[in-house]
Amino acid sequence: MAQQRTDTRSLGELFGDLSRSLSTLIRKEIELARTETTSRVTQVSRDAGLIGLGGALLHAALLGLLATIVLLFVDAGVAPWIATLIVTVVVAVAGGLIVAAGRDRLKKADLVPRRTVETIDDDVEWAKERVR
Repeated sequence: MAQQRTDTRSLGELFGDLSRSLSTLIRKEIELARTETTSRVTQVSRDAGLIGLGGALLHAALLGLLATIVLLFVDAGVAPWIATLIVTVVVAVAGGLIVAAGRDRLKKADLVPRRTVETIDDDVEWAKERVR
C-alpha cells in the first residue's frame, strides 16, 4: 500500500513557500522572455544590416548602370532630357515595388516571445490550481 505523507507545515509556511515559488517562477519567465526577445531582435537586426549593406553596394552599381542606359538612349538619338526622364520613371516604379515588398516582409516578422507566453499561461493555470 502507498503511504500518505502528511505535511506538517503551517498555513503561513505554505503561503511563504508558494510566494517564494511564484517569485522564482516570475523571475525565470522574465529571463526567458528577455532571452527569447533578444534572440529574435538580434536576428532581425542582423538581417536588416545585411539588407543595408547590400543596398549601399547595389546603389553604387545602379547609378553606373543608369548613367550607361541614359548614354545609350542619347547615342540612339533620344534627347538627353527625355532619356533621363524615361530612365528615372522606370527606376522610380521599380523602387516603389521593392519598397512595398520589403515593407510587407517586415510586417510579417514575428517578435512575440511565443514560448514565454505559453509558459506564462501554464504558470497562471498552475497558480490557480494551487490557490484553490
